[in-house]
Amino acid sequence: MANQKEIEAMYNWMDYFHVLRLGDYADFTCALFNGDFTKTLDQAQKDKHDYVIEGLGFKKGDRVLDIGCGWGPMLNVVRARGGQSLGFTLSSAQNKYNISKGLDSKIQDYKTVDSEQIGQFDGVVSLGAFEHFCSIEEFKAGKQEQIYKDFFKFCSDVLPKGGRLFLQTMIWGKHVPDPEKLSLKAPEDSEEKILARTVKFYPGSWLPANKEQIIKCADPYFNFISTNNGRLDYIETLKRWGDWSSVKKSPMKRFKLVMGYLKMIPKLLDPDFMVQWAFIRHNDQGVIFEREIFTHERMFFEKK
Repeated sequence: MANQKEIEAMYNWMDYFHVLRLGDYADFTCALFNGDFTKTLDQAQKDKHDYVIEGLGFKKGDRVLDIGCGWGPMLNVVRARGGQSLGFTLSSAQNKYNISKGLDSKIQDYKTVDSEQIGQFDGVVSLGAFEHFCSIEEFKAGKQEQIYKDFFKFCSDVLPKGGRLFLQTMIWGKHVPDPEKLSLKAPEDSEEKILARTVKFYPGSWLPANKEQIIKCADPYFNFISTNNGRLDYIETLKRWGDWSSVKKSPMKRFKLVMGYLKMIPKLLDPDFMVQWAFIRHNDQGVIFEREIFTHERMFFEKK
């Protein structure tokens, strides 16, 4: 699993820019267009939140756990609908932001949580965190499926019978690559080079093989309810994230953007950061989804 240092190597430096671009409770996970690309990004994210809340069977007063809560979009939605929420993140920047907004957020690895201490929840959500739960080293050691089974057991432990879990995650697309073949020295447009930059951008992370693997690992504890493929939605979300026009139209935001870039200058000496920056500059994430190297699933489960 990606540890706190690895998660912060990605999310902490992005904190300033992402909130500047997308505003409060910035949602750094795929939106729900469902084929309707006339929607605004804000509407597609709201539709995703509605989809999750309705799929959980959420009721006013319900308590929801968000594993990998990011900048608190789902925590805020639960609060706005009269519920209680608790979020786990390994990013100190995200945690600081959430606390500043009055959200219940903790720097916490779910693997070290005492489920009895945090109590029971009516629903559990995890959007965009599952892909960080298994590292390349753990994958090579054959530990991936046990890691996933342990995650589902934890979720089961904090839910009542019939309680629902929503899981949104990237997964491998047409095939699972060989990690030994990934190389920054590979040809520029090759899958091997693109993925070599990707694993630098997401350090400590390796994706699930497919949705069937996830369903199998959940089976001892959960019934599989439904899934919705979000590959095309992710491509559209990435395009919208690439639009900085709202920032450029605001003199104050433009000033903050320049200040943010100035603060990044010391990171230019970090070779890992330079690979991360190349990942963004080459639009590797968009290419990965367009080529179906990655795909994406939004899955509901119900505790047995």
